[in-house]
Amino acid sequence: MYSVIGLAAAVVGLSGSVLGVLGGAYALTTSRLHLLRTVRTWAWIVSATGVVMCVVMLRALAVRDFTVDYVQQVGSPNTPTLYNIAALWSSLEGSLLLWILVLGGFTAAMLVKFRDRHDDALFGWALVVMLGVSAFFYALVAGPANPFTAVDIPVGFEPRGPNPLLQNHVLVAFHPPMLYLGYVGFTVPFAFATAALITGRLGEGWLIETRRWTVVAYGFLTGGILLGAWWSYEVLGWGGYWAWDPVENASLLPWLTGTAYLHSVMVQERRGMLRVWNLALVCSTFCLTVLGTFITRSGVIDSVHAFSDGPIGAWFLGLFGVVTFGSIGLIAWRGDQLRSPGSIDSPLSREASFLANNLLFGAMAFVVLLGTVFPLLAELWDGSRLTIGSPYFDSMAKPLGLLMLFLMAAAPILPWRKASGEVLSDRLFWPAVLGVVAMVVALVYGGRGWAPVLAFGLGGFAGGSALRQVVLATRRHGWRGFVGRTNGGMIVHIGVVLVAVGLVAADAYKVDRTVSLEVGETATVNGHTFTYLGGDGDQNSRRIRIWADIQIDGEDVYQPATTLYREQGVVVPTPSVRPGFSEDLFLVTDAVQEPGQPVRLRVVIRPMVTWIWTGGMLMFAGTVLAVFPGRRRRGTEPVSVVSSELAEQATPA
Repeated sequence: MYSVIGLAAAVVGLSGSVLGVLGGAYALTTSRLHLLRTVRTWAWIVSATGVVMCVVMLRALAVRDFTVDYVQQVGSPNTPTLYNIAALWSSLEGSLLLWILVLGGFTAAMLVKFRDRHDDALFGWALVVMLGVSAFFYALVAGPANPFTAVDIPVGFEPRGPNPLLQNHVLVAFHPPMLYLGYVGFTVPFAFATAALITGRLGEGWLIETRRWTVVAYGFLTGGILLGAWWSYEVLGWGGYWAWDPVENASLLPWLTGTAYLHSVMVQERRGMLRVWNLALVCSTFCLTVLGTFITRSGVIDSVHAFSDGPIGAWFLGLFGVVTFGSIGLIAWRGDQLRSPGSIDSPLSREASFLANNLLFGAMAFVVLLGTVFPLLAELWDGSRLTIGSPYFDSMAKPLGLLMLFLMAAAPILPWRKASGEVLSDRLFWPAVLGVVAMVVALVYGGRGWAPVLAFGLGGFAGGSALRQVVLATRRHGWRGFVGRTNGGMIVHIGVVLVAVGLVAADAYKVDRTVSLEVGETATVNGHTFTYLGGDGDQNSRRIRIWADIQIDGEDVYQPATTLYREQGVVVPTPSVRPGFSEDLFLVTDAVQEPGQPVRLRVVIRPMVTWIWTGGMLMFAGTVLAVFPGRRRRGTEPVSVVSSELAEQATPA
């Protein structure tokens, strides 16, 4: 029954998407815009079928209907309810259902937001693009990646359940959905950018329509990446949170271009500049989400994050090619209309700093993309298998990161058009003081190496610059000055500073030692004592868990464990972490042992890891503030760009 209902819903969704695309294209190309009402109806049907498919699959997982192919892959009567729900996105086909569900949610939100735009060609083409993307994913689910295929239950079948790494931490229920909300959310600005290119409405109108959609997608993608790093830190047992894994990089790439877009879009709104750059960035961001999905789901890489070989890699590669070359073609077609009415008057201006910022983000994206896809290209070219690891990424990313911190400090304090020496000295003073203080504090507390100390100084400089903006805006305009895109962006900047400083300290001053301990024995690592008090274990039908009781500094007892999952026959380490403001103590044992036997204990001490998670929460909070309307300011329509510049010249900085 579940197979029939699920497949029927997929066919309805595919049919509705195709009919919506064809009907919308016909209505728009023949100027029969009243027909767009029918396209809206199809869009609602498409969104609803995504909900139906996910509900059907969740129900099949709940009742363990092993006649459904996907349930046979990931279902098990021993899987706890939370992880049974999370099994919806724990494998290839189910993850596509989640993608369709999220895409349908954004489509429905667009229909509600623009419910009065019945004959607007810009919205009509954007809706056609959304339905076109939906058609692609419904085609996968109805065809080569159908999770609802009806299968027989083999004789002696033993259900295996989800991957053990996806059923031993609560973050698995939040990290993938949040990441998908970010990934899929960037489809909306891409759809409007494409619509603007098709209709020729290339002013700032489409930017205003998608401003909050982009911020929401960016916020979810940021949260998803940080939750993924936290999950890796808490679950994988290697003592880290970011390894430049290809799948990690796949999520970082659209974040980099999305961040660049959010900065440069303000230049276009304020000065009418960077139109080609913004269109290229928003299209690139969507293209990189498609490329990241290909990397994750094609089976071309080996990663703890990636799915196994699947039948859909070529499909995603084809979509990537269509979107990439289609975007380039549309931008080239409208090239003459994309000439900017303004220009950069001085290198000491906010627009110049934003342009430099974008170039750095573009360079970082290129570095990450090259390191991620080069091994694939090399293998395709001559069959050689190469590995590009952390040394390459670290050596390239660190100087770019330091330059980004400097621009984060400079950009908010620079005025539009041109800065005078007096204005710069006044606005730079306190941020610079905070930067110097940060460097001194780092040196006093044992900071070593020019790069980490410089990073602390630039972090203090950038944090002081952002904090200055928040204080001034709040003092001048009250709570209306605190919310809104500008101040929300400054809160994000403060969060980025905390993340950057935390990353630098945690990597530069990490201590990593492995000790062997008998019961009652104590080891000292970096001034901390670790006493092995013994251990214990428990078991159920799903797993066998054995832990060691480790007392830290004669106080609290922590329990790093190893867990054997019976159905998969896989041993998974379960770290135990003592977090702290100044440092984390990370403990992990290396194998399943009998309780009370000698233990090999790995101790990883990472300074300021908590700053990373705190900064991530601030970044997410900043995006929430940026969504809410702040104080009203001058219009940003193309006709008002020049007049707003004239008004600004008459206003003191």
